[in-house]
Order: sequence, then structure tokens, then C-alpha cells
Amino acid sequence: MKLDRVQAFSDGVFSILITIMVLEFHIDDFKPGHLFNEVLNQWPIFGTYLISYLYVGTLWLFHHDYIAGLKITDRGLNILNLLMLFSITLINYPMTLISAVLASGNTSDIRTAFIFYDLVALFISGTFLLIYFYVNQHSYLKSKAKPESYYQSIRFDPLGSMAIYGTSIALSFVNIWLSGFLLVAGIIYHFIAYIRMSASEDLAEKLALNKKNLTDK
Repeated sequence: MKLDRVQAFSDGVFSILITIMVLEFHIDDFKPGHLFNEVLNQWPIFGTYLISYLYVGTLWLFHHDYIAGLKITDRGLNILNLLMLFSITLINYPMTLISAVLASGNTSDIRTAFIFYDLVALFISGTFLLIYFYVNQHSYLKSKAKPESYYQSIRFDPLGSMAIYGTSIALSFVNIWLSGFLLVAGIIYHFIAYIRMSASEDLAEKLALNKKNLTDK
């Protein structure tokens, strides 16, 4: 299977997931003249959607750039990619749970929703860790245009997010709002890690271009 087919299929899954997330926006029956209050009461949906959109969008950026930077794919990587896509499609469920209980103020329900989100996030990070490990163990998949330092610089990034989400679960039994803060911090960590990966990729491309220019001379 060609890389562009893997990427096209994966992009389709990401786009469908984001579309499904948007479907959570709906207005229940309300009294005439009270639409503004009804919209304000939906702040948990807006908040969880915004965070989840940032999360899924960042994961798409990671996946798109990483897969595009490989030379070829094989059966093992395709299977791991399917597993990763499956893990990401689960994100809509905990997002719905959080939006449903956040305004209630019930600590037990909010804790449960946060833990479900953390568990899904742990699963997602775990699948990325498996993909990075698999590619590093099968060097023929790597593009020669990128130095080995590029692959090594990002291989442990998922462990950082897994540590944050694991800590968030533990803290949910101590301070629910600190747990929620760490959950959001884990998602922000992904974006920062992507920026770092993108910078490493740009540096690799510059080094490859300089090497080519020296060879041409």
C-alpha cells in the first residue's frame, strides 16, 4: 500500500471525527425569549469542543507530518495506524461525558468524566508510542532525507503526555479541578511537542538541502 493512500484514509477518519464532534451542538426546547440564556447554559459543550478540537487537530498535524516523512509503509505499520485511528475516534465519548456533567457541579460525575478522557488520551499516546517504536525498529521505513536525529528526537514524546494524563487520573481523587487542569495541560503539551517536531523537521530539510548543494558543487 502506498503512503498517499494511508494518509488519505487517515485524513478522512480525522475529518469525520471532527464533523461528529460538531453534531453535539444542538438546542433543546426553550421558552420564547430565553434563547440567550439557553446558549449561555451550553458553555460546557463549547468549552469541551474547543479543547477536543485543539487535541484532534494537533494529533492530525502529528500524523500527517510524520507519515508524510516516511519512505514506505508495510503491513505492521498499517495495522498500528488503524489502531491509532481507532483510539482517536473514541475521543468524542469522553468529550460528551464532560460536557454533560461539567455544569452539574457533582464532583463524582466530573471525576468519572475526566478519568474517561484521561484513559482515552493515554490510549492515543500509547498508539503513537508504538508507531514511533515500530518505525525505529524497521529502518527501511524511514526517509533518507531525514537524519536519524529527527526520529530519535521525538520517539519519547508520547511518554511525556502519558505521564501527564496518568498524574491527572491520580489527582482526580485529591483535587478534581487540578486534575482537569492537567488534562488540558496534556493537550497543550501535544501542541508544544508538535512545534518542536516541526522545527526538527525543518532543520533536517535544511541540512539535507545544504548537503545536496555541497554535492552539486
